[in-house]
Amino acid sequence: MTRPFTQLEMRPVYGFCHYAFVTLHSMFFRGDVSGVENIPTTGPFLLAGNHASHLDPPTIGSNVPRQISFFARKTLWKGGITNWWMDQAGCIPVDREGGGSDVSAIKRVLKTLKEGKALILFPEGTRSKDGNFQEPKAGVGMIACRAKVPVVPVRIFDSHLAWGRGGYTKPGVPVSVTYGKPLQIEDIEDRSAGKQRYQVASERIMAAIAKLERPPITII
Repeated sequence: MTRPFTQLEMRPVYGFCHYAFVTLHSMFFRGDVSGVENIPTTGPFLLAGNHASHLDPPTIGSNVPRQISFFARKTLWKGGITNWWMDQAGCIPVDREGGGSDVSAIKRVLKTLKEGKALILFPEGTRSKDGNFQEPKAGVGMIACRAKVPVVPVRIFDSHLAWGRGGYTKPGVPVSVTYGKPLQIEDIEDRSAGKQRYQVASERIMAAIAKLERPPITII
């Protein structure tokens, strides 16, 4: 059972935003959630989910009763209070123009995990236009193989209908989430794949996400 007011255990800015989004989500995008018991309560881990909306990171994170970190485009650090907020919220800047080889971002990710924290990643790299899965990038597989921490597959449903690419926010559209059982390094890594090892790892993670089923409807 989730402890009440776990936001008090988080950094103040993150805890406030966590509570605010939980409240907003329950009011405007309340869907069903399953598999929360699969989320580790201690130690480092990765959350790997499909991606179709700006709602995905906060929706996935709002069900995790501890502070987690996110990737964010480096261009979002525009100075002033924006920088302060991004840093306080635990965001990790990544250069999207670097072809997935942003060494400083990778170092920060591995440092974050080494400190026992958790991180949300999206194997597809960018938002889907129609909610369908895209080909995963090798980056998440590389991080998973190098960090050797559990990877929790997450599937989010209908976020593209609530706020899709190029569209407007549509309050009232339920967004549901399923958290799968953690994958261990032996479930992900195939050293015999050679140079394709990281791509294979990402594909295995994406396959685990695809297998997750929509949560059962909660009848109130």
